[in-house]
Amino acid sequence: MNSASAVRPVPPKSGPGSVAVAVIEDADIPLWDLYELSIACAVFGRPQPELAESWYELRLCGSRPGAAPTRAGFGVSTPYGLDELARADTVIITSVPEASVTEGAELPGELIEALRAASAAGARMVSLCNGAFALAAAGILDGRRATAHWAHTAELARRYPGVRVDDSVLYVDDGDVLTSAGMSAGLDLCLHLVRRDLGAHVANQLARSMVVPAHRPGGQAQFIDRSVPTSDGDGLGPVLQWAREHLDEPLTVEDLARRAAMSPRTLFRRLQAATGSTPLQWLLHQRLARAQVLLETTDLPVERIGELSGLGTAANLRRHFTQHVGITPTDYRRAFPRTPAA
Repeated sequence: MNSASAVRPVPPKSGPGSVAVAVIEDADIPLWDLYELSIACAVFGRPQPELAESWYELRLCGSRPGAAPTRAGFGVSTPYGLDELARADTVIITSVPEASVTEGAELPGELIEALRAASAAGARMVSLCNGAFALAAAGILDGRRATAHWAHTAELARRYPGVRVDDSVLYVDDGDVLTSAGMSAGLDLCLHLVRRDLGAHVANQLARSMVVPAHRPGGQAQFIDRSVPTSDGDGLGPVLQWAREHLDEPLTVEDLARRAAMSPRTLFRRLQAATGSTPLQWLLHQRLARAQVLLETTDLPVERIGELSGLGTAANLRRHFTQHVGITPTDYRRAFPRTPAA
């Protein structure tokens, strides 16, 4: 795992802060591009008192207060102006009009200037889907690794050669600038932001309440928590849940296959098809997820957390944790305030 996509937890000060979403007022924005906007509203716009004492302050910002028109025939309310971006802790730009991507149409100058001002003020800059074109136009992605919808990453790289475009990942975390691929990858990135700000336990529980996995698995470069089991549409749900309840035991592929009443070869094939991981890889990520939660929610010593998570010795825990999460268990524990587990 390289540093550009490592999990970089940042402890909140008096809460996760404000999130300002830049809404482009353009009737050319189709209904499906509003999906990313609805993701941001769903994750950051509703208080979650059962998960955290303080939640995000969501602000929808446009060039004019009122309703931004859409091709779907309804308006999106934008109570705040673009000048609010520079006062936010996190700024999100969702999909831009199609003509700006496929035809090179210029984005509103006031939007570009507002994004630059927010970045200069120290805001965490985030793009969902083709919002990366707006960040690139503002010069915010220069010299950085970034991604966008796979159908348009080639155009992003062609138009902005100073951006190191990566079309193989769901999202890229470059510290204070984060970009996601298209559609539901925006949800992956938003949950990752919650994980960075409030910890793995809160992000996992939020994902459960939204009836989505905390991680959509695959051969991605970045580490994303895998603690929410896959659905049982493939028949694996019960055995995966059983495995998560016995992570402190020395589980093998044969143990899982026997529990699932199938051969090890069949289990291997079906688990890989369902999660994108081999059984041993899946177990490792479950154990790392358990270690994350224990580090956040208990005062147990690292040695005991290694035992309870099934990673064995403290040295083994440190090795795997540093390799996959990007920091040591001790540093991870310092980064997050202690939150009692449900």
